[in-house]
Amino acid sequence: MAAMVEQFTSYLGYDFVRNALLAGSVAAILGALVGYFVIVRKLGFAVDALGHVGFTGATGAVLFNLSPLLGMLVLSCVCGAAMGIAGNKLHRTELAIGMVLSVALGVGTLFLALYKGFAGQATAILFGNIFGVSHAQIAQMILLAVVSLGALAIFSRKLLFASLQPDLAEARGVSLTALSTAFMVVLAISVTLASQVVGILLVFTLVIGPAGVATRLCRGFWRTLGLSVVVALGSVWTGIFLSCLTNWPPSFWITGILFVLYALTEGYSRFVVLVDR
Repeated sequence: MAAMVEQFTSYLGYDFVRNALLAGSVAAILGALVGYFVIVRKLGFAVDALGHVGFTGATGAVLFNLSPLLGMLVLSCVCGAAMGIAGNKLHRTELAIGMVLSVALGVGTLFLALYKGFAGQATAILFGNIFGVSHAQIAQMILLAVVSLGALAIFSRKLLFASLQPDLAEARGVSLTALSTAFMVVLAISVTLASQVVGILLVFTLVIGPAGVATRLCRGFWRTLGLSVVVALGSVWTGIFLSCLTNWPPSFWITGILFVLYALTEGYSRFVVLVDR
């Protein structure tokens, strides 16, 4: 154990490792908190949808020599707001959503085909490149996370009320459309930041995984949020450390850790708790 701690400390001497830990922490915290509301509102499909749409935005930005983060953020926020305005109508148009996602992925592939630069850009967009995050990108991530968390703190109580009792909330004058739109924009930002860690193809895991584990072990609101953040940070930090040790992609380790944790908690909630009852 002492040798592992010493080895991890030695890794902290590298600037790219410190950047990875900071960027991963920012994405993990925001993803863990937003993920709780995603599960409560049963919007798991929206995370995958925004990831596919963000792929098109990122590749389009690369084609025009712009920041992939900016391209993904803009297009994801626009589509997220549109989903929020549509509200419950989305639940009746799964086929249309699937077609839109397919087209978005196809257009993104076209942008990559037209791009004449280094092919590593595509890998970074799809699977993430947390060790390549720059100081400027970290500053952007922190700014976006602070804005998102501030907005979430302002309307989180109404959002939880509207998620659990939508009819009652609407009867009391709560604008469900405004809340849905605001939350979907925050979710789009969260997906964008999470993609910097694990990539667009695996973004679903980082946003849904920690909250999924926490909701199976805790009942209280604050305890669930706290455990979700702990699971997210622990998975990201451990994944980065194991990546340094093995030279395997951090995305693999992070998603693998979250899958194992989810499988264990799912088994615990289904069998152990059920037996106790």
